[in-house]
This record gives sequence, structure tokens and C-alpha cells, in this order.
Amino acid sequence: MLALLHENHAVVVWFDVAPKGPSQTMRSIEDDTSTSVGTRFIASGSASVGTRFIASGSAFHDGEPAAAAVTIADIWEAHKLLKPRLHHTPLTPSRTLRDLTGADIYLKAENTQRSGSFKVRGASYKLSRLAPQEYERGVIAASAGNHAQGVAIAASQYGIPCTIVMPETAPLAKVMATQSYGATVVLHGFTYDDAYQRCRELQEQSGATFIHAFDDPDIIAGQGTLGLEMLSDLPDADALVVPIGGGGLISGIAIAARALRPDITIIGVQAAGAACFRASLDAGEVRSLPAIATIADGIAVKRPGALTFSIIQRLVDDVVVVNDEAIISAVLFLMERCKMLVEGAGAAGVAALLSGAVKLPGKKVLVPLTGGNIDINLVGRFIEHGLAAAGRYFVIHTRLADRPGELMRLLGIIADMRINVIDVRHQRISSRLPIMQREETLTLETRDRSQCEELLQRLRASGYVVEEAQALE
Repeated sequence: MLALLHENHAVVVWFDVAPKGPSQTMRSIEDDTSTSVGTRFIASGSASVGTRFIASGSAFHDGEPAAAAVTIADIWEAHKLLKPRLHHTPLTPSRTLRDLTGADIYLKAENTQRSGSFKVRGASYKLSRLAPQEYERGVIAASAGNHAQGVAIAASQYGIPCTIVMPETAPLAKVMATQSYGATVVLHGFTYDDAYQRCRELQEQSGATFIHAFDDPDIIAGQGTLGLEMLSDLPDADALVVPIGGGGLISGIAIAARALRPDITIIGVQAAGAACFRASLDAGEVRSLPAIATIADGIAVKRPGALTFSIIQRLVDDVVVVNDEAIISAVLFLMERCKMLVEGAGAAGVAALLSGAVKLPGKKVLVPLTGGNIDINLVGRFIEHGLAAAGRYFVIHTRLADRPGELMRLLGIIADMRINVIDVRHQRISSRLPIMQREETLTLETRDRSQCEELLQRLRASGYVVEEAQALE
């Protein structure tokens, strides 16, 4: 017998046989084989029979109130409702990541979930709990893109009118997908927070029910089902590395993980240009960032939620930051080595491991790839940027005498090294150029950085004044 405190009352769960871990516990509740008939609450498989277990933030800070009563029982309830409606996405080990980091890394492919991200979990569960009169008034939400699609899909399933306010900078793929699910899309502002303010104004005018992207107990419970799935597939995991935007996902995962595997390490990852949780945790209170700038639009949030901040402050071990270069490298790594198309926000966990911001050698690490909704145009720009950073694209400037044959002589040296020329641009008119000289800018396709350096040496040895193109500081 196990006593579980749920909100203001205790629920007693009877086990014929004590579960031995998260995977057995999950099968028990799905099959109704180890709980009494009609019981919908289940407790930690890691807790021994007879242990009193409080599945909320208050379990870890005695005397403090539970964080809006989001419990493991709520997450199990969400799981039972969502299981027939959504995909149980695959969990795949990566040998390449193991070789690079020393950790056994398992990638949870939520980029293959309905709508292309985990957001449909929380949105579907939230809408399932609305009252009939709320269905009639419709729903409204603010989103950078993925929450928009999750709400739109759930609203279409329930036949609910749906309006989504998105920033004008939202990727076109996400805007078009949201519209295709039947939602009315309003574009406003440049960040999620701008869209949120406009959404609230429209909500007051229309009376529609506002569906928060992250700071809502039902949303958090729905997102927490991802934690249940991961730990059912890998019950002996040592760590979780989870991207953070507004914090709804990691909050739900943390509640589930602390119940099923209390000693697991939980690390959040934010983009350096939108690290509102890192700033707030350092300050000891919720803080807003004055501005944000990151290519990871799915986690570009200025201010943490009050509820998610409380949960993360209690249950998450650390929050690290990664820059955009690391995120781009992770997107390209997943595309090239793992054959997975993942957006910037979805690749933040991998970025933290590849960049060394998170080091967990010898540990079994779960990393959710939280979304795959990325514009193809942006993919192209990522590829070009990543190839340049890896020394596989190389841009040089040089000066040549403005007479026939000079460019051919230069290209002959390049061709001898089996380097492909992608583009050549000429500049003759400039106050900085001596008369009868011209400047050439060449974009080359090289093998790696060492070949780039060898080319510079050969050209300089042949008498050319040549420099690698540099970005403005």
C-alpha cells in the first residue's frame, strides 16, 4: 500500500506487487494491472511499499507551499488522456555523441511528434479540461510558433474557434502550419512578449479563454508526459538535459522525474541571448530581460513564468547557457550525423553537450529534441554559416593588376590544390585602390581549416597580398 498526498487529500494506491522502476510503473497504470480498479493516481516506482510520498515541489522543501499543486498524479492523468491521441516518439542512442562527449546520450525525437514539437502535449491536455461555455467562447494564445500549432491542432479536434497571436518574426513555416490547422493568426511585435501583450488585449475584447504557453498547471502536466515517456524507455537514466524557454517543459519533466527517479540530475539549457531563467535564478527572483536576440526562436522569452520559475528553482539542479554558434553547430550535427531535422530551440540540449557547457562523462543522459519546425531558408543559412565556421567555405580578398591573365594565374594555384571556386566578385572603383588594380573576393569550397591555411601560405609565397574575409566587430 502507498499513500499519496494529492492537493488537499490523500489517495491510497494498492499494489499486488511492488513496482520495480518507472517502466514497470508506467505499464501498470496503462494496463490497470497493479492499482485498484478505478484508481487513477500512481506514485513513484522508486518509493518502497508503505512510503508516504508527496509528489509536488513541497516534497523537497518542507514547510513551503506546493507549486500550484502540479503533481505526478496530474501528469499520469494527462498521460492516460493523451496516450491514444499522440505519438510515443522514439528514443535513440547516439554513438557519435558518446564518442564526442564520453556520455551515453539518448535523443528523444519530439521533432517527429504531431505538430513537430512537444507543445501539442500541454495544449491538448489543457483544452480537454475546459468547460462547455469556454468551448463556445473559443480560445486565444500567444506563441512564437510551436505552442501556436499545438493549440490549433487541439482546437480543431474539439471544434473550438481559435486565434493565435504570433510575433512578426515567427518563422513562415510555423505561421503557415498554424493557419493550415484552422486557426486565425494575428502577427504583432518582434518577440513572444510583444505578442503576449497584444494577445491579452484581444482576449479582453473577445472573452476567449487564454491558453498560456507555459505558466499554467495543465500545460505543465501535459508537457510532463514527455518525462514519463523518456523514463519509461530508459528507467536507469542518470541525467536529463532539457531546453528552456518559458520553462513549462522542464517543469513538467522535473516533477515527473523527481517522482520516478529522485536522484536524477536535471539540467536546463537556455540561449545566451535569451537567458531569462539564468538571470532570474542568479537574482533569486523573477527578472525580465531588457532585450533578447537568438536564432532559437522557440526559446526566445524575456521573462520566466512565476509558476515555472518556482518549480525550476526547487527541482532543477542547474541552468546553463549556450551561444548561437553552438546551437547552429548542434542543428548541423543532428542533420549531418543523426539524419534529424531539428530547429534551433530543439537542439539546445545537444548544443550544451557538444560545446562542453554540460559535462556528464560515463552517465546515461536523456536529451529531448523538442521541435523540428524550421524554415527551409533558415536551414540553408545555417548550413552556409556552419560550413564557413568549419573551414569548408572560405572567403578571401586579394588585389590583382588589372590586365588579362592575372585572374587565371591566381585560379591556377587554387585549382592545383583541388579547391572549388563558388563565386568571384570584382571591384575596380574605390578611392582606396591604386589605378590599374582591382580587388577580387573569392568564395571557395575547401576541405577543412588546415587546407584554408595551406592556401593562404601558397598564395603569399607566390607574391599575392591576400587576407581572409572578416566580419565587422
